[in-house]
Amino acid sequence: MNNNVLYEKELSFQADRRRAGVEFIKIVSDLWYDKSIELVLFRNQLIDRNVSDIINLHEYAGEFVQKPINVFDSVEIARAIESLDLPPSRIDIGRLTYEYHLEDDKYNDATAFVIDKLKDAKTSQEIKPKDVVLYGFGRIGRLLAREMMSKIGKGTQLRLRAIVTRDKNDAVLLEKRASLLRYDSIHGDFQGSVIADPENNALIINGTTVHIITANSPEEIDYTKYGIKDALLIDNTGAFTTEEALQRHMASKGVEKVLLTAPGKGVPNIVYGVNHNDYNPDKVSIFSAASCTTNAITPVLKAVEDTLGVVKGHLETIHAYTNDQNLVDNMHKKYRRGRAAGLNMVITETGAGSAVAKALPSLAGKLTSNAIRVPVPNGSLVVLNLEVEKTTSIAEVNNIMKKYALEGELVEQIKYSMSNELVSSDIVGTAQPAIYDSNATIVSADGKNIVLYVWYDNEYGYSHQVIRLAKYIAKVRRFTYY
Repeated sequence: MNNNVLYEKELSFQADRRRAGVEFIKIVSDLWYDKSIELVLFRNQLIDRNVSDIINLHEYAGEFVQKPINVFDSVEIARAIESLDLPPSRIDIGRLTYEYHLEDDKYNDATAFVIDKLKDAKTSQEIKPKDVVLYGFGRIGRLLAREMMSKIGKGTQLRLRAIVTRDKNDAVLLEKRASLLRYDSIHGDFQGSVIADPENNALIINGTTVHIITANSPEEIDYTKYGIKDALLIDNTGAFTTEEALQRHMASKGVEKVLLTAPGKGVPNIVYGVNHNDYNPDKVSIFSAASCTTNAITPVLKAVEDTLGVVKGHLETIHAYTNDQNLVDNMHKKYRRGRAAGLNMVITETGAGSAVAKALPSLAGKLTSNAIRVPVPNGSLVVLNLEVEKTTSIAEVNNIMKKYALEGELVEQIKYSMSNELVSSDIVGTAQPAIYDSNATIVSADGKNIVLYVWYDNEYGYSHQVIRLAKYIAKVRRFTYY
């Protein structure tokens, strides 16, 4: 075959693949907006993606599972899903396509396969939408607002109804809040519309009214005046971290549950995917989503503990600087954090080592920890240096992590990276709280000591963990197939 003929065939294939990508995007959108069925590809979000994104995600998926997964296969499976009468769901079409490759000889066609795999969807419980209040509107609060409003669909799960701020919102300040939601130096522009409505003291986000409430203390707010009832309040301020302080929210009219986006004292500290099932939302009213670092390391530590056993270890967090630090040298209540964040690596403490034990009691007293704040605005890395009970190898450790990232209870928490070129900016915008760097794994000669490198977007990945936990607390988790 001469070069010109080969080139023409390549062009034709690319055109066919892009047409399939267009059809796939339409099915994904129709399922989401018409039926509240969300398709993902090995936990990667597909809503509002373009054709190039879809093709690249399929290439990653094929490399990940070492099977020829492509957009043509996904379209076939997606058509089958669209033809069924399913309840609101979250379905990993990557896993379905992978399994179809393995089992296609058992079924007459893709529809028969999908009917069999999703048969449990018919028995899933009906969910009731939950009103949500964001108490505080900083980095995490704004990311939560973005995610909830961009993925609201038909509003069958979490409904953002109000945001509480301390400062009185005149027209100028309200527009500033709107601007901070529209534009973000790290995560880019919000893919939607945000309009300040000073007359009604609200933000109109994607055409939906979100009230902006001013208050100096939690007890003084009557949320029912805004039509809000039995709400889940998510506290992003960091000012109320004890059970006693968080109980003040419960005194407000219209609040049923409280979720803290920081480590809490006297309340359950939960890493979703690891220990959320230990606490029944019908019996517990106040929850903590722990810290971003705890959410990054705990899923990986659980995988190691369950398979190899942890004798002891040390974790060192190389963490992006935060708003708590100073831009220039100035006074600070903590040592070293007063030095200019953009110019210095700063050694500081972290409670992540001890916090892990709240989710994994078997690791109590086994881990020490410390942190280094570094001059990047987002994107962090934790180095886990562990002594394990069972002798192991690099290949075995990586296979363990790959298995946990592909199937089981931690598929939303662990992303398995195969890249030799991974750096901190690459992981910004990753929804999983832990990105396992398989090419950086180290195992000692005797196979008893392992060093693991786990990246995490300390803002975006953590926010998604908060939302996963919020859905569990609010009892709006849909049928899922991972």
